[in-house]
Amino acid sequence: MSRKGLLRSTAIFTSMTFLSRIMGFARDWLQASLFGTNAAVSAFVVAYRIPNYLRRIFAEGSFSSAFVPVLTELKEKGDEKALQDFLDHIAGALLAAVMLVTALGMLLSPWIARLFLLFADENSATVALTADMLRITFPYLMFISMTALAGSVLNSYRYFGLPAFTPVLHNFALILAMLFLARFFEVREFSLAWGVFIAGVLQALLLWPAMARHAKTPHFKLSFKHEGVRRVFKLMIPTIFSSSVSQINLLIGTMFASLLVVQAQSWLYYSDRLVELPLGLFGVAIGTVILPHLSSYHAKQDTLGFSHSIDWGLRLVMLVGMPASAGLILLAEPMTATLFFYGKFTVNDVHMVAASMIAMGIAIPAFMLSKILLPAFYSRQDTKAPMRAAIWTVVVNVVLTVAIVIPLWKMQFKAAHAGIALATALAGIFNTVLLWRYLMRQGVYQPEKGWRKLILQIVLGLAMMAAVVLGFRYFVGDWTEYVWWSRILLLLGAVAAGGLTYGLVLIATGLRPRHLREQ
Repeated sequence: MSRKGLLRSTAIFTSMTFLSRIMGFARDWLQASLFGTNAAVSAFVVAYRIPNYLRRIFAEGSFSSAFVPVLTELKEKGDEKALQDFLDHIAGALLAAVMLVTALGMLLSPWIARLFLLFADENSATVALTADMLRITFPYLMFISMTALAGSVLNSYRYFGLPAFTPVLHNFALILAMLFLARFFEVREFSLAWGVFIAGVLQALLLWPAMARHAKTPHFKLSFKHEGVRRVFKLMIPTIFSSSVSQINLLIGTMFASLLVVQAQSWLYYSDRLVELPLGLFGVAIGTVILPHLSSYHAKQDTLGFSHSIDWGLRLVMLVGMPASAGLILLAEPMTATLFFYGKFTVNDVHMVAASMIAMGIAIPAFMLSKILLPAFYSRQDTKAPMRAAIWTVVVNVVLTVAIVIPLWKMQFKAAHAGIALATALAGIFNTVLLWRYLMRQGVYQPEKGWRKLILQIVLGLAMMAAVVLGFRYFVGDWTEYVWWSRILLLLGAVAAGGLTYGLVLIATGLRPRHLREQ
């Protein structure tokens, strides 16, 4: 497929993801307004984060990265019978694996909660609440894994829109749960956990019929000795670290956050949600779209097309990732105030979320670049190099977290949680640099002409954008002093002014849309 086709597929994925993010912010706004940042919210954050991490292994992370190249290879061979047999057995093996993990997770929830709240007081109510919520949220893993299987099959058949739409149901379910189920619980935050459970069911019910219409329907057959199943699981093992390194780092941060004030978990959650916006809209979108194409190029032994696609993805990420990072850093407090400063969410919460958001924001381009670099390895079924990078990254993250957070905690620094975000960000940058070095050493990617000019254009655009946004902020003053509708209008104005400035500078320096889709 041409770069024009890739750009169109990315645009479809991004538009669906944008709708999901809008619903996600509605959900986070409601959660912040109704519940604030109390101990029960922090318990939910941990109970949600653990199955979410496992989702990266059994769903769209490790599983998809290993599954899509094998599926694409079978498709290229044109053997429909072998393809159906592979889907039947991989569906049965995946379901059996996630059912076992789900059962163990529910059974061991008190010990899992204690592990991830390692530094919390033994009698902390947060630990008990987390364990109870884990029993509710863990089955989500089973449903979302089946959803991811269907989504991966649809993506390999070039249907990107519906899989990208499914998170809308996730957010919709949580919103309904908070509005209609909360009143039935003594601890109203339990409605969030049940919302996650319901969301998993709805997503699976949407994608499986769609997979039957547009692609193939797997019939569950269990045999871990099947050749295709063995290949996928063999490829998955190294990718458990490499494709979910950011989630591993978040879990490490979760452990250290239990050392701090109880609100730290919630502050990090809300800042992480804001940072995920550009990652979901662009980084994940481009990475998801590019993986089946790279797999196809590799199967055809088209090294030139393979390198072209990587170069296209890296350029697009730099064009959107750099201003996204700058914008989130420059508008951290205005965004937090506009989206969350309602009900039980306080001014102090605004400042604390903004602090960790700024620290994490510096790594947005690196996080997005890794979404392009990883498929360049997985599409060639090379999982060892990303695994080495991931192991080193986790080590670096632990060292940085200890070196930054412990001194801040001992000094009783109010925003010590921002040190966790900073350590995660620096580790993410380190991971991307390692992946880049490994890819260049292997010689499968050759940068095309024009990179120096593109970097100069981006830097000039960022400089002008920063000047405009900072001037806008100076004129407005403290965002928390305005009523909600004024905050929204002012934030839209700041984003529009910054984005327009950046875009005009790029155009004035010669960048045109055709440069993103030409052969």
